[in-house]
Amino acid sequence: VSNAGVGMAGPLECQSLAAMQSLMDTNFFGLVRLVKEVLPDMKRRRGGHIVVISSIMGLQGIVFNDVYAASKFAVEGFCESLVVQALRFNVAISLVEPGPVMTEFEAKLYEEAKRADYSRTDPETADIFTNLYLRNSKDVFTSLGQTPEDIAEHTLRVIEAARPPFRHQTNVAYTPMAALKHADPSGALMTDAFYKLVFKYDAVLRLSLR
Repeated sequence: VSNAGVGMAGPLECQSLAAMQSLMDTNFFGLVRLVKEVLPDMKRRRGGHIVVISSIMGLQGIVFNDVYAASKFAVEGFCESLVVQALRFNVAISLVEPGPVMTEFEAKLYEEAKRADYSRTDPETADIFTNLYLRNSKDVFTSLGQTPEDIAEHTLRVIEAARPPFRHQTNVAYTPMAALKHADPSGALMTDAFYKLVFKYDAVLRLSLR
């Protein structure tokens, strides 16, 4: 089970390349290093199961989570490319894709975001992040967040499955979000829906979450 991960949220201009590279080293290359260690032996004995804790953000990018989403997209692409070869050797690969999970990981991330220096971005972007994104994110976690124990139960079901799924989403509330991309290959439907949700109907979003 690959579960190492760090987060990053905020305006892109305020994030250093070194911090981005460090995040990718944990979230993506940490998985790659693990798979390189365990896969050869699994292939030799023609059996095994690699379970990767990914994220719904590996399927759909979310505003102000650019680099974190990129790391999870990398995880998804890596596993999607590898799974066919692995199956030839009777090795299963499963991606567990949670939405928000209520842990110290998230609490620490948002506390750091509140204290961060936003002088390297424009005032409008800083205002959108602090007064729209952070405020709405707290409501999202309160309303839709899962406990670590819930994610563990989902992961256990994936591990024990007779025919392990390649993808397993843990939160049905996020199924429509991922479905928007498949409904319109041009991306216009998804982009328009998220733009309106963030910038036009944010008050409705907060009210519905509460």
